[in-house]
Amino acid sequence: MAGEVIRAESLSKAYNTAAGPFQALKDVNLAILSGEFVAIMGPSGSGKSTFMNILGCLDRPSEGRYFLAGNNVADLGKDETAALRNRTIGFVFQGFNLLPRMTLADNVALPLVYSGIGHAERRARAQEMLDKVGLGGYADSLPSRISGGQQQRVAIARALVNRPSLVLADEPTGNLDSHTSHEIMEVFRELNEEEITVVLITHESDIAAVAKRQVRFLDGRIVHDAPTRSPPLPRAGEGAGEKANP
Repeated sequence: MAGEVIRAESLSKAYNTAAGPFQALKDVNLAILSGEFVAIMGPSGSGKSTFMNILGCLDRPSEGRYFLAGNNVADLGKDETAALRNRTIGFVFQGFNLLPRMTLADNVALPLVYSGIGHAERRARAQEMLDKVGLGGYADSLPSRISGGQQQRVAIARALVNRPSLVLADEPTGNLDSHTSHEIMEVFRELNEEEITVVLITHESDIAAVAKRQVRFLDGRIVHDAPTRSPPLPRAGEGAGEKANP
């Protein structure tokens, strides 16, 4: 049986605001097994982004316990938490967050710089990841020379370069048109078929339908957690990848 990558036990998170305390999460319990593909949904203010920040070790709960890859994050110091996050999680955000003056290969390799990996291996692993997302021929291009969908593919390649077991994606199709969104979700589906655990936030039901499990938040609580019933998106057409701008 697959082991747990994520376990949240009775998580709560409160913030102090000018209007008084705000309870963003309320007694949240959730376990995600290795190899799952989970979509987290909910309206604005439902708690899903706060929950994702805790999953990514970018924030800590006010109450409860969070286990990442079997480690109780509350027991770890700052450096230990950062090390666990860097070796376990790859992040993909709505904004591609590529450095405009660096080539695609250098953008992808950036996490390896912080991991102390040598230049030759950084370049080889960056090229491998760009090949994986269909952009191997553009390694020396700048981000301005490719489309938004291609930039998100580069961001996915960067998330994978440290060979994480878990990918957290926050509205990864939010800045993309519907056709390109379907192509990006096909990339996530293929990654999941390689047994990488994928957890993504989305407010779009057709995007969530690609995941195998859907978890819905409302007012800081989980109100729905079940396997996806809707048929997934059709696979992107053969050879439908975007072309680089001239």
